[in-house]
Amino acid sequence: MAQERILLIDDDEGLLHLLKMRLTAMGFHVVACATADEALNEARNEIFDLAITDLRLTAKDGLDLMDELLLIHPVLPVLILTAHGSIPNAVEAMQRGAYGYLTKPFEDTELSLTIEKALNQRRMRREINQLKVLVKELHGLENVVAASVPMQALLQQVVQVAETNATICISGETGTGKEVIARLIHCNSRRAREPFVAINCGAIPESLFESELFGHVKGAFTGAYEAKRGLLQTADKGTLFFDEIGEMPLSMQGKLLRTLQEREVHPVGTALPVKVNLRIIAATNKELGGLVKKGVFREDLYYRIHVVPLTIPPLRERRADIPLLAHHFLKLNAQIMNKDIHGFLPQAMQKLMLSPWRGNVRELENAVEKAVVMATQDMITPDLISYLDHVPDGQLKPLTAAREDFERGYLKDVLEFSRGNISRAALIAGRYRADFYKLLKKYRLHPADAKNAKPEDQRFE
Repeated sequence: MAQERILLIDDDEGLLHLLKMRLTAMGFHVVACATADEALNEARNEIFDLAITDLRLTAKDGLDLMDELLLIHPVLPVLILTAHGSIPNAVEAMQRGAYGYLTKPFEDTELSLTIEKALNQRRMRREINQLKVLVKELHGLENVVAASVPMQALLQQVVQVAETNATICISGETGTGKEVIARLIHCNSRRAREPFVAINCGAIPESLFESELFGHVKGAFTGAYEAKRGLLQTADKGTLFFDEIGEMPLSMQGKLLRTLQEREVHPVGTALPVKVNLRIIAATNKELGGLVKKGVFREDLYYRIHVVPLTIPPLRERRADIPLLAHHFLKLNAQIMNKDIHGFLPQAMQKLMLSPWRGNVRELENAVEKAVVMATQDMITPDLISYLDHVPDGQLKPLTAAREDFERGYLKDVLEFSRGNISRAALIAGRYRADFYKLLKKYRLHPADAKNAKPEDQRFE
């Protein structure tokens, strides 16, 4: 891995030299600058992984310098060095976009830990971006939308498991994008140039399942006028994706287990085995452990495919992704339909954010497509947004409990989306700041509980 580059700014040349030595000893490539103008010139000409600047600079305030650095590199982590008496200014810097601050004097250990945390966040973002680019190049898929914390964590898991040969089981509700994640894993693996073959276990009649999966020789059964390669052989050297594996007939599960154990296929009509080298990824919208207890899914097959479990959260648990997904689908459909639509009215976006999306991303995609079809203006209006609002039998709650559950979940989602910024969260919710605080107190929520929250005035009024 190439040395990570740090831009260091301090007008105290003695401290600048000392810090450069300490950072270089930690293994970083350091560009040291004594003035803000010099630092900005370096930032325009080179890419840095981290910037460290003193809060008080002679010619230019450190906060103003940070603002200009972020205009050049919006995702650049910036650490602020501050004296003890300047901590309120450092907190202000974090509200304006700084990653964090260090109070002078500080130990090497504290400096190293803070830098490592900042760089880890950047490394994760870089890995996810590389994955997005690779997927687009290899499979023609659009960039993965992953603004929410749960999806970023999932994509980080994808990066970790993709390079291995481990069997993976992806679980998630209908419409969450299980096949998309399976393709991501394939496209970021050593098998990326080989076939990705998908089989929907619920769409194949039981009488044809064995022939489809294992293939057959000529004359194996009535109507077998020629030999046929099965999906297992078609996916040789690549990845075979079993969608809705819980729907696989019990009679086929034992034969699949044998194939996974021996890595060889027996086409229908012959005893001669054919060796296969492939990776298995399974997906289900059911709880396979429950199917095992009911006797409709083999326990030994369950353990064979459940080596690395991945779970895709439903859309209602990652509402921070809704605006990005909605704009992505809007742009895609507007291009296809040759319509000039610029975006969503605030009321329409609020309706999207509040919708239950029981059909998850697939339902959201359909809703946006329908809105684009029906749109007669250059903005999507709330009357064009429709969604399924039915509740399955037996799952109705009393009105008060249902309202409280919704409000608590909605407040958590808004806090996460706003990264703990109360002013922004209250604006999204359409409430005065004081009223929003009262709701948080009612449900014992705190802005600091939001993942990725930034420090701000969090006192309850």
